[in-house]
Amino acid sequence: MIVDCHAHVFPPLIKNNRSKYASEDPCFAMLYSKGSAKMSTADELIASMDKNGIDKSIIVNIGWTTHDLCLETNDYILESIARFPERLIGFCAVQPLAMEAALLEMERCADAGARGIGELRPDVQYFNLLDEEMTGPFVKMMRHHKLVLMTHTSEPVGHSYPGKGSVTPDLLYPFISNYPDLPVICSHWGGGLPFYALMPEVKKAFKNVYFDTAATSLLYDKQVFQAVTELVGADKILYGSDFPLIEQGKSVKDITSLGLKGEAGILGGNAASLLGIKG
Repeated sequence: MIVDCHAHVFPPLIKNNRSKYASEDPCFAMLYSKGSAKMSTADELIASMDKNGIDKSIIVNIGWTTHDLCLETNDYILESIARFPERLIGFCAVQPLAMEAALLEMERCADAGARGIGELRPDVQYFNLLDEEMTGPFVKMMRHHKLVLMTHTSEPVGHSYPGKGSVTPDLLYPFISNYPDLPVICSHWGGGLPFYALMPEVKKAFKNVYFDTAATSLLYDKQVFQAVTELVGADKILYGSDFPLIEQGKSVKDITSLGLKGEAGILGGNAASLLGIKG
């Protein structure tokens, strides 16, 4: 079974009116204001999955700045997982600054079948990930509904690109240390956080932490797969394409070409265990 743990979809209304939404939201503008930035609907994702042999995909939202845009796009994600229950798994967005309204939205999404929250973007959503007064109730709600958190992450060094952001390992590590029982998917290889696993106290904090491979070909040499496998174990790696930015077929071939120990887990088995997915 192949599970793509990181794919983005948008309602046709947003895809066809990107300039309007870019004028309303900084995160969306940063990622999609240019006409060349790829966007996909749920139907287009399903077509890609059929073409490339992807069994299931986790559809994730983005870090909308306003609560209302979280609601609007969550509606589409919930509608999509209801239409394709055997193929799509939903992660919804919240704006933690909305406080009680955000908690109610988490509950609504969980009750409608969402399995996680994300892709969270603390840097462009303007909240402090280490403010326990804010994150405490947020995490409590996630625990109650057994939700998984996916957060965007980025490297503190290297080339710049649209959406890179500033959610770096020095921010992630204290957060996951504060909530060791919360399952967290750190997108884009955790911005390099796995490399700090050579420090025993850091590796100890990875008990419920996973790293997805979204956009690997734009960030790292393929050696990253073997290096992270050796550092934290293949069971901590989740295949993610970042579709439609990266084609699903290409990203799968990049993994299968390496002959990795634990390949089946990376491509789907680890996600199945984390989310209780049945084939």
